[in-house]
Amino acid sequence: MNALIFGITGQDGSYLAEHLLERNYGVVGVVRRSSVDTLTRLPHHVINHSSFHLVEGDIIDYVSVLSAMKSAEEHWNDWPHEVYNLAAQSHVATSFTQPQFTWQVNAQGVLNILEVMRARHYITHGTKFYQASTSEMFGKNYHTWRGAKYQDESVPFAPCSPYAIAKVAAHNAVSMYRDAYGLQGWCGILFNHESPRRGLNFVTRKITHYVASLSHALEQDTCIPKLQLGNLEAMRDWGHAKDYVQAMHLMLQSDEPYDYVVATGESHSVREFCEVAFAHVGLNYQDHIEVNPDCLRPSEVPHLCGSPTKIQNYLGWTRSVDFKSLVIDMVEADL
Repeated sequence: MNALIFGITGQDGSYLAEHLLERNYGVVGVVRRSSVDTLTRLPHHVINHSSFHLVEGDIIDYVSVLSAMKSAEEHWNDWPHEVYNLAAQSHVATSFTQPQFTWQVNAQGVLNILEVMRARHYITHGTKFYQASTSEMFGKNYHTWRGAKYQDESVPFAPCSPYAIAKVAAHNAVSMYRDAYGLQGWCGILFNHESPRRGLNFVTRKITHYVASLSHALEQDTCIPKLQLGNLEAMRDWGHAKDYVQAMHLMLQSDEPYDYVVATGESHSVREFCEVAFAHVGLNYQDHIEVNPDCLRPSEVPHLCGSPTKIQNYLGWTRSVDFKSLVIDMVEADL
């Protein structure tokens, strides 16, 4: 088997490459040309693996996508069996300051991939496609059961950010290509998933990196400024990225293309994340953080909690890392 991964340099791309190589896949990762090293999240054993290969490409540019796919075909002398699109401008707050760029990557970029797949006859050859959708597409919509709020595949989308709007467009494009052209395409509606490979501009890694920095500073009897955060009451369904890439792969091993929510089924606040992270090094988070209005988003999704019932029942997927273990894993890595 072989797989082509767009977004190979991100958190999910690096874990997915590991996951596939362990299963004897040939993996081609698409990376944008850059004057700086963008491969820091790819472990050496992945980069140096004999079945791993990098090609240059940028999903914003149709010709670049076409060239990347041709390079992958030539490398394998075969059609790609699976194509994963994990490339995105993935930071919600950034999407408010860079809405056009976010649209180009998260919506137009997906359309470029789908159109190249159609032009290269991947669809008729049975290539399977995975699109990284997001829980942010639900916005403020949810179902309730016995007083609990949750989102599943039946909750209508109500995007609250340029990021989510572009992701809804991409999600709908995959659905349309399934209906119109017979694409074997799956969308994973992933809720927040974190790991030590998460970027420093995400609140979870921002917290754990600060905890590690503070711990080292206190050991040296020095001081650092307090951590600046936004909405501490925002509720998120947090899982480990390693579990979630397993869900991606599982989807493409099934016969019928469906959209699946991937989540833990429980929700925790940013405040709770802080409490666990600081407590792991024996500190009280309240002594070291400040709420900064500049860190608040123009439009906030207050509560996300996914129901993984469908993917559990259909594909047998379950998470292996609980919330507290996830936070501690991230803190330990930063320490």
